Amino acid sequence: MREVRLRFSKTDRLKYISHLDINRAMSRAIKRAEIPLWYTEGFNPHPYMSFSLPLSLGVESMCESVDLRIVGDISNDEIKKRMNSVLPDGLRILQVYDDFRDSSEICYSDYTYKFEFSDNELALSKIKSVLDSDEITALKKAKQGKKRIMKETNIKPFIDKYNISIRNDFIVLNIRLFAGPQKNLNPTLLFDTIIRLIDMDFEWRSISRISLLDKEYKEFI
Repeated sequence: MREVRLRFSKTDRLKYISHLDINRAMSRAIKRAEIPLWYTEGFNPHPYMSFSLPLSLGVESMCESVDLRIVGDISNDEIKKRMNSVLPDGLRILQVYDDFRDSSEICYSDYTYKFEFSDNELALSKIKSVLDSDEITALKKAKQGKKRIMKETNIKPFIDKYNISIRNDFIVLNIRLFAGPQKNLNPTLLFDTIIRLIDMDFEWRSISRISLLDKEYKEFI
């Protein structure tokens, strides 16, 4: 038995399915590809699958990963080939490898946002003002007894750095957010907060996770 990591992309229409659905899609693909998985022992044996950092709904990514335990002599190249032959459009295995680090080492995530407004110049100025402010107040769902309330939270400390510009009629925001098990900012919450604070309707948007990084800003693989 050995452990391998499958690095994969999630794009196009599949960005709209949940993490649970991605889990199911991977499980079905593994069965169809006849990858020889290692199963737990006991009354209800199940295969070992572990995702590094679940992705928010509606966000594309080029750096997702899932760890598997496999048996037999199948090569990493063969695993990649078989999986890509059965995965749906929007999911693609980019790399399969054996030597990898624990997901607890993830500290940051790089994202690219693309916005379009009726007045991109005005929106750019307002977004810069929000991101440069000392405090960025987000509204998060919370519970107070049995009631659901909206709780104000300052998300500024979860932003490491950013740059923003207008390119080809779009506002492009490249931003590094804290990520991982200890400190994490949902990229969709950041988007919703920006739109609420600038008080402008957007025409179009996309969010893509580009890379995961450790505390030394080295790429997590």
